[in-house]
Amino acid sequence: MRIRTIRKIITGTTQYDGAGVKLVRVIGHDDVKEFDPFLMLDAFDSHDPADYIKGFPFHPHRGIETVTYLIQGDIEHKDSLGNKGSILDGCCQWMTAGSGIMHQEMPKAAVRMLGVQLWLNLPRSDKMTHPQYRDISSEMIPKIQEEGCTIRIISGHYQQISGAFQGDYVKALFLDVSINAGFQWRLESDQNATLFIYIVEGAGYFDTEAQTLIDQRKAVLMNKGEEFFAQAADKGLRFLLFSGQPIEEPIAWGGPIVMNTHQELQQAFKEIENGTFIK
Repeated sequence: MRIRTIRKIITGTTQYDGAGVKLVRVIGHDDVKEFDPFLMLDAFDSHDPADYIKGFPFHPHRGIETVTYLIQGDIEHKDSLGNKGSILDGCCQWMTAGSGIMHQEMPKAAVRMLGVQLWLNLPRSDKMTHPQYRDISSEMIPKIQEEGCTIRIISGHYQQISGAFQGDYVKALFLDVSINAGFQWRLESDQNATLFIYIVEGAGYFDTEAQTLIDQRKAVLMNKGEEFFAQAADKGLRFLLFSGQPIEEPIAWGGPIVMNTHQELQQAFKEIENGTFIK
């Protein structure tokens, strides 16, 4: 079985988005070909509400899915469809923007705000699908205990166990993996699927030969292969794992809109201006 090797280690850059939210843009515009079908990953970890309290006031999305996973914190949300609620500790919100949605996400002051938002591309055939939300509570996420490891299955399947969500358009695997100090964990995977991780806490090794120690707040993109390997260092390791089949379609990306052509982007922004964006 061919073990995946490390293709790239990404530190990301500190940026300010929304009305002034401090975050780390781990992957983005420059990474779309290598990370296909994943478009963007923003990570946030702060004990200071001033970093995030200004939030993300109403803004549009089209052509993508946004996946917000909150390990700790409180984010209130509402949208143009009348949905509203809160994302709390251990919860996930999987939003299909599809043909178009206006929404806002407003973090509330908390002891710690720790989590990520992932943008997942939609295939051309589904970019104008009907918008919808899936609110995934922490209780809905299966938690598997193995020797030295805990695996939470947000989406996809692990060891024939179904996650909280399966994905209607892109069948993405999303796991939250914690490994105790010194323990190893392996995952069989489709050799052609894109697979990368984001290290939330601790440090570890992800290559059986190179033995490169990689610490927290870094992403690791793996080469193709049939098995993913991870070993925790002396303080343990927690990472988020994302995997999915590449869509391999043209990408035209303008701010919160991701389509296949420049003309489709122009059409979307024209609709925002004339008030016909929401279908």
